[in-house]
Amino acid sequence: MAKAYWVSAYRAIKDADKLAAYAKLAGPAITAGGGRFLARGLPAKVYEFGLSERTVLIEFDSLEKATATHDSPEYKAALDALGDGAERDLRIIEGV
Repeated sequence: MAKAYWVSAYRAIKDADKLAAYAKLAGPAITAGGGRFLARGLPAKVYEFGLSERTVLIEFDSLEKATATHDSPEYKAALDALGDGAERDLRIIEGV
């Protein structure tokens, strides 16, 4: 079974307090779902149309675990806390 990767690229952070409230809930929800944080923070370098904004890379053992974590009530609470505090592009992709 292929691993899955959750890639979250922040296009804009509008409210740092809402982002902090999200992070406080999202981290435990993601790790409880089997997610492992591989990288997070500002990019060291950007190319092409890349934005120098926060990016997060999380590994899961399967696509099913990644999507179940995203759709869980615990992660929904984190998204509710974030609200309109950030514009993000979140993708879940399977490993090769």
